[in-house]
Amino acid sequence: MKIIIPMAGIGKRMRPHTLSVPKPMLKIAGKSIVKRLVENLMVGGDITEIHYVIGNFGKEVELQLKELAQSNGASGFIHYQTEALGTAHAVYCASEALNGNVVIAFADTLFVGDFKTDDKDDAIIWTKIVDNPEKYGVIKEDENDKIIDFYEKPEKFVSNKAIIGIYYFKRGELLKNEIKNLLDKDIRVGNEYQLTDALKNMLTKNTIIKSKVIDEWLDCGNKDEYLKSCMRIADLEKYDYSRYEKDGNILKKPVFLGNMVEISNSKIGPNVCIEDNTIVENSSLENTVIGNNSKIFESKIINSIIGNECYISRGQGELNIGDHNQYEGK
Repeated sequence: MKIIIPMAGIGKRMRPHTLSVPKPMLKIAGKSIVKRLVENLMVGGDITEIHYVIGNFGKEVELQLKELAQSNGASGFIHYQTEALGTAHAVYCASEALNGNVVIAFADTLFVGDFKTDDKDDAIIWTKIVDNPEKYGVIKEDENDKIIDFYEKPEKFVSNKAIIGIYYFKRGELLKNEIKNLLDKDIRVGNEYQLTDALKNMLTKNTIIKSKVIDEWLDCGNKDEYLKSCMRIADLEKYDYSRYEKDGNILKKPVFLGNMVEISNSKIGPNVCIEDNTIVENSSLENTVIGNNSKIFESKIINSIIGNECYISRGQGELNIGDHNQYEGK
């Protein structure tokens, strides 16, 4: 089985943190988003190839992605999407992988729950039951639980099963043909080629597409959702940091602390992730993510993201600071 991971977006909603790091490479509790996604997908079957669709991320990131595939027993391949032309176009950039059993997983989607494919099904779309379906793309099913239509942000209630961005196809070439049809006929919505349009065409040709509901959908699309996902994973993985409960420190779970983190006379948590080699002194942190090799002194920070290699002194309240920056409050 092959995996295609479209991840070429520039991550505007996560700036300034995506100015120096592609969004899928941002860390959540010690692992990049794409690393967590790959590890979750590997339990679904015998994965032999991972195809990444990226932008101009640089050779270092490309090497990291190939090594991620190899560390999970698969071969890694790089494809490029040089222009943002929609979800279908992104998938088609890895068209050589669209044959046989294939999984498509968009890189800002993490999940908790069952991920297993079944050769009995032509296709599977993973969904999450949501309270506000008008904000999402949703599916409509018949009485036999087969998908019969797709709706993008419906104003009237159609279904509460939102599409999370993970798909399985028993015969990837069927999807390939439908996307090619969109491209050849220049069928766009809002100047983009949409994957749901290809899926709708598959339905008209008697392709049986079913849905599977996951337990939790951890979105990483913007600052608030990214913070929620970080904290949820820290809570699920339940780390033991009792050794830090000294030197005047108070830790309130959930908390993630990376390698070689140094903390003194500080209140950490709840809901804090601190990456490797970061120093925190005389500070209070809550609902906050801090990157690698940063230094935090005399600060009281909440609801914040602070990047890698930052220096913060006397920071107060909410901060949103990208990599390699310095901030000194009054």
